[in-house]
Amino acid sequence: MGTGEVGGASADSNQRDSDIELIGGERVPHGGPLNKRVGRRSSKLSNASASTSRSDVGHSISQEQDEGDYVEVTMDIKGDSVALHSVIPVAGNSDQGEDEKLVLLGKGMEKKRSFGASVVRSASIRIQQVSQELKRLASSSKQAALARVHYDRTKSAASHALKGLKFISKTGAGAGWVEVEKQFDALTASTNGYLHRSLFAKCIGMNKESEAFAGELFDALSRRRGIQSDSINKLQLKDFWDEISDQSFDSRLRTFFDMVDKDADGRITEEEIKEIICLSATTNKLANIQRQAEEYAALIMEELDPDDTGFIMVNDLEMLLLHGPTHSTRGDSKYLSQMLSLKLKPTHEENPIRRWYTKTMYFLQDNWQRTWVLVLWLGVMLGLFAYKFVQYRRKDAYEVMGHCVCMAKGAAETLKLNMAIILLPVCRNTITWLRNKTKLGIMVPFDDNLNFHKVIAVAVAIGVGIHGIYHLACDFPRLIDASSEKYELMEPFFGDQPSSYWFFVKSWEGVTGIIMVVLMAIAFTLATPWFRRGRVKLPKPLNNLTGFNAFWYSHHLFVIVYALLIVHGIKLYLTKEWYKKTTWMYLVIPIVIYSLERLTRALRSTIKPVRILKVAVYPGNVLALHMSKPQGFRYKSGQYMFLNCAAVSPFEWHPFSITSAPGDDYVSVHIRTLGDWTRSLKVKFSECCQPPDNGKSGLLRADNLQGDGSPSGFPKVMIDGPYGAPAQDYKQYEVVLLVGLGIGATPMISIVKDIVNNMKAMEEEEGSNIEEGTPQKRNGVSKFNTSRAYFYWVTREQGSFDWFKGVMNEVAEEDHKGVIELHNYCTSVYEEGDARSALIAMLQSLNHAKNGVDIVSGTRVKSHFAKPNWRRVYKRIALTHPGARVGVFYCGPPALTKELGQLASDFSRNTTTRYDFHKENF
Repeated sequence: MGTGEVGGASADSNQRDSDIELIGGERVPHGGPLNKRVGRRSSKLSNASASTSRSDVGHSISQEQDEGDYVEVTMDIKGDSVALHSVIPVAGNSDQGEDEKLVLLGKGMEKKRSFGASVVRSASIRIQQVSQELKRLASSSKQAALARVHYDRTKSAASHALKGLKFISKTGAGAGWVEVEKQFDALTASTNGYLHRSLFAKCIGMNKESEAFAGELFDALSRRRGIQSDSINKLQLKDFWDEISDQSFDSRLRTFFDMVDKDADGRITEEEIKEIICLSATTNKLANIQRQAEEYAALIMEELDPDDTGFIMVNDLEMLLLHGPTHSTRGDSKYLSQMLSLKLKPTHEENPIRRWYTKTMYFLQDNWQRTWVLVLWLGVMLGLFAYKFVQYRRKDAYEVMGHCVCMAKGAAETLKLNMAIILLPVCRNTITWLRNKTKLGIMVPFDDNLNFHKVIAVAVAIGVGIHGIYHLACDFPRLIDASSEKYELMEPFFGDQPSSYWFFVKSWEGVTGIIMVVLMAIAFTLATPWFRRGRVKLPKPLNNLTGFNAFWYSHHLFVIVYALLIVHGIKLYLTKEWYKKTTWMYLVIPIVIYSLERLTRALRSTIKPVRILKVAVYPGNVLALHMSKPQGFRYKSGQYMFLNCAAVSPFEWHPFSITSAPGDDYVSVHIRTLGDWTRSLKVKFSECCQPPDNGKSGLLRADNLQGDGSPSGFPKVMIDGPYGAPAQDYKQYEVVLLVGLGIGATPMISIVKDIVNNMKAMEEEEGSNIEEGTPQKRNGVSKFNTSRAYFYWVTREQGSFDWFKGVMNEVAEEDHKGVIELHNYCTSVYEEGDARSALIAMLQSLNHAKNGVDIVSGTRVKSHFAKPNWRRVYKRIALTHPGARVGVFYCGPPALTKELGQLASDFSRNTTTRYDFHKENF
């Protein structure tokens, strides 16, 4: 027996989410044999023992026996509490070196109870011997020797069990009860102070989806107290609250057991387990688990009831919960993690000038490409405006119209520039060629092409406003009201002095200007997110003005706008010389480039037809199309292409990320139903699909792998592309972090498949070089630098995992070197630590240990619950890859963009790891 004094403060068990972990005491493991014991025994300590002095003592025991298995028991003793940290097989055990969780779970699946389970049960017997030794050590303190040793799970290796049975998020009995009491008073104002069972969930702070779970919790608490009514008063609610907010693991375990044990006979049957599985699955929106509840109930009984007694006891449930795996991932060094967390704490700069300077420098470091482009653009606009302003300041028109004509003409000059360059960001073929064939990508932020397009659109709107207002509200009234002497200066340009506005309205300049303003206003309005994404609900028939279709068609009104703009630029009031009418000079080159773009797209889509090879309609309103790859169709992972279906709309083309890898013999897209066009496309293909067979998900049809043309049953599809996207540059990085939210995982799936294919090619190349005895070369994959990839896929629905189930399993099987680390997150499942997901975590552990399949995703990749802690993700990568340059690629809704981008900046500035953040336009 060894003792040791604590070298630091102990960490509070409630501060589990902190980035900094303080190591509170020593753990001195010792090895020794412990006999196996079979039977159902609780691991709770029941013997009295002496307490030690105030100092923390690290303690472990060993006892030799001739016939027994050697294990290592590590414990902490502080005050009057004993914490069992681990029971690990050591030398002499056939299971040495195996993962503890596999020993406890996997082996028990095959025949009998696992060795680890037997050890945990027998450990409680051996711990009694510890208490006897404690009495000897504490002989100097007679009164303290009368204290009772209790098994403190909150500081043991089973601490995750305490997390795994949290019924409420607010565990503070005091502050939490204040809010519950207020809610009780509000809900029972009209019921004479009695709270009905149906309102229990709302009263204690559970959401609507948890009403059924809260109802079962209500029934379990009522059964124990003999309450027959469906309503309780405030005193009874306080009693309920004290129990469900109790920090004791034993109390929570008993409450959870009572929820399952509906007949209150102290035993749980297979039927009762099935019911609680269905309840947990419904609460967590896991439809697949609910359908397989009977199978999973049998799995639990097989593990916990090997003697076929037909029931399990509370200690069996405890064993299952204590050894369920946790998903928390920590760095290799806790001290390094602590140092890193301290470095990332923000420091407040007192000097406002230095604070502003630091923020400005950080901004420029992160946005220097965007900054110089915008500065150049703004500088050119200001120069053109100033040039025209000064030019008209010196003309006779200034004598009549004053500064109004200078402002109108200055704004008109910026409009010429902006109406020209607004076309360039949407010339996708040109941008893709520049991105792939030139080095301009180092200086020019091609990924922000659509954002720049929108910025220019705002400038156009401002220019139109200034130009129109100064003409209508200032120039024209001054011409009408000018004296005869002054107007003589304007007669060469306007003729006889006009007497009303009608003179200006009926002219070429007026008509073209008014029509352009109206058309641009329509196009700009329908291009806003509210209309384009259908967020605005209008009554019929105005509801057709919302959605992507309205945006697409209204944007093509600019063909008319550009024609009118040229006419407007020729028929000028104050300029008669042709070489001074410069509007067409600004527009000619961009219009030619854009016209060639559209012509190329039209020709390419008709020359390269595709055949539909496979159609699948998956849960979550996702349509997957597998098409033949046209000859010469080469693309990079992460790129996208346009799709056209004449059966839906003969003119509309919509962009979708390519989900197949460049090495595949087909090209595929996964389309989420989000608007009117995608909804119609899904309906068209769903009509041609057959019901699933052999237990497959979705509506599948894969019988068109042969033949030259698409069958008449499938709508005709044309594709155009590929086009460049941020994710295509992932090969430049040794380490990549891929993040996809929902359908935003599509470009990341292509990258993951491409990494696997490249790894296979590298292995084959190395193998052939070894056989031939030639130096190792990487001809085919010379530009492939990625050696580590982290893929995080976050989705709300369990059915979403069916979209890429095949890819996930392929990566898990083919990635022999562990290059790709896959993380699936299902946000409909309550976070680890919530009682509502505790049974799901148990089932997940059992099924994955036995069958190697995750019950949530249906793949070989284990799923996590709730949302990722992105700071921890970044921190772990920084610890694992110090000094590396990490490419972060995100595709999904804009809500997460700011957080991921900010974390990339923070870690790049405060660690040796450099994060480059790239986002996909979603």
